[in-house]
Amino acid sequence: MMSSRSAIKAACLAGAFCLATVAMAQAPAEEPKGEAVMSSVEITATVTKIDQATREVTLKSEDGEEYTFVASDEVKNLAQVEPGDVLTVVYAEALAYEVKKGGSAVSPETTVAGGRAEPGTKPAGVIGQQTTVTVTITAIDPTIPTVTFTGPAGNTKTIKVMRPEKLEGVSVGDTVEITYTEALAIKVDEAPKE
Repeated sequence: MMSSRSAIKAACLAGAFCLATVAMAQAPAEEPKGEAVMSSVEITATVTKIDQATREVTLKSEDGEEYTFVASDEVKNLAQVEPGDVLTVVYAEALAYEVKKGGSAVSPETTVAGGRAEPGTKPAGVIGQQTTVTVTITAIDPTIPTVTFTGPAGNTKTIKVMRPEKLEGVSVGDTVEITYTEALAIKVDEAPKE
């Protein structure tokens, strides 16, 4: 039986391989201002077997586990993939916020963009999504410390403030523009020369 960590890795590898075909014509929307937190993970696997007729691909991860899946018809450059080729998957996400004086809550706005390798080359692709929403600060409790937000749909959320010094100068009625960005990039490189 496959562990949940192995299942997640297998899904990431298979999904990323298939996402090599998603279109990215432009970069995500304007870079957010204010504080931001970002994280990313990179996974590398080697193609150990490929059946071009059935589109079945077997990948071996860095920890030695093998995962087999069938590449969808959307993977246009599968014919260029050979055993020994190396698949690299990078997933990144970021959360940024900026406190603004006054204003009002604004509904979420999402931008999605993607791109893929040129026909006849090794598969590669990237897809990204950025969502921005503005919420209104409706309560601040500096003793805990927490901040309560009200969103554009009237929903409320109270969060603990990790850095209380960031509350200095912040008042009830201020707005916070929150931007969440995530991206997935993959590429297949030729087998390393020995």
